Amino acid sequence: MSNISLGIIGGGQLGSMLTVAAKKFDIKVVVYCDDKDGPAQNFCDEYIHAAYDDQNKINEFVQKVDLITYEFENIPYQTLNEMNNSKPVLPKPSVNRIIQHRIAEKDFVNKFNIRTTRYAIVEKKSDLEALGDLLPGILKTTTLGYDGKGQYPIKSHDDIEKLNIDFSKEYVLEKLIKLKQEISVIVTRFGVNSYEVYEPIENKHEDQILKYSEIPANISENILNQSKEWATLLAEELKYVGTMCVEFFVDRNDNLYLNEIAPRVHNSGHLTINAFNVSQFENHIRAVCKLDKIPLKKLSNAKMINLIGEDILHYRQNPKLEKNQFFFDYLKKEVKKKRKMGHLTTLI
Repeated sequence: MSNISLGIIGGGQLGSMLTVAAKKFDIKVVVYCDDKDGPAQNFCDEYIHAAYDDQNKINEFVQKVDLITYEFENIPYQTLNEMNNSKPVLPKPSVNRIIQHRIAEKDFVNKFNIRTTRYAIVEKKSDLEALGDLLPGILKTTTLGYDGKGQYPIKSHDDIEKLNIDFSKEYVLEKLIKLKQEISVIVTRFGVNSYEVYEPIENKHEDQILKYSEIPANISENILNQSKEWATLLAEELKYVGTMCVEFFVDRNDNLYLNEIAPRVHNSGHLTINAFNVSQFENHIRAVCKLDKIPLKKLSNAKMINLIGEDILHYRQNPKLEKNQFFFDYLKKEVKKKRKMGHLTTLI
């Protein structure tokens, strides 16, 4: 057993895969999660089930570990900051604070002349009436919301009248572009100007949930270089430590737009487990635990399909795979519609 004790906040599939990566180095892992059935408990050394504002349990968790990381970004900033006063939290809570808020994130990104789609703050329904030039667009909560949650497509003024949402929350209206492709770049930052950057991954969504990912992405050399350059620049400016994902849109004129930053390992990077010598999960563990950085090497092209809801049942009942296929079951007990249950990677 290594003498490192790592705390991971969040016990879902990303927490599970981070734990598996940490076990490669004999690192002790303590997972803190508000879900009593979180699948990471199948892999970690200790699993603490409690609410994210349970001060006693938080104190217990912090005392058990040397450093802390997390699998998702919607942890209260105050919770992370309190933990960071006792033990290092990586990536640091200030990163999470910027990226948790869509307006703060876009304002931060635009400072570096990184293009985003046009956007405006919306505090009440009447604000939308004056924003006709941003239609068609998509209305999003400024905080929380993922896999399409808290997001409302608006094609025209007629759709505004039909909206039935809670305006006690703050929203941002983002103008839709003529979309050609969606890509993501996963980068691990180890320290000042020290990186490993994965090649851009092409992604396709269904019902606003990631369904397919593939490398190589069918993009121009210019888009490939610009997306990697922007992702690396943002990691440096955030003084990030660990693995992060930057999601981009490519329009029909081959212009690149930043969609959002995920300050964590990412669903689109699952194929790195089989397609590279070092996965996004292992690189995250290496970075936050100050282990050696190994140069990335792609072993194969690959495509990944997310198994959502009942998609998992076929593979659980009949796990017959080709030699170039790898099935991952997240071991979630309850099969729910729109819930990510597993994935299948095929090397090509």
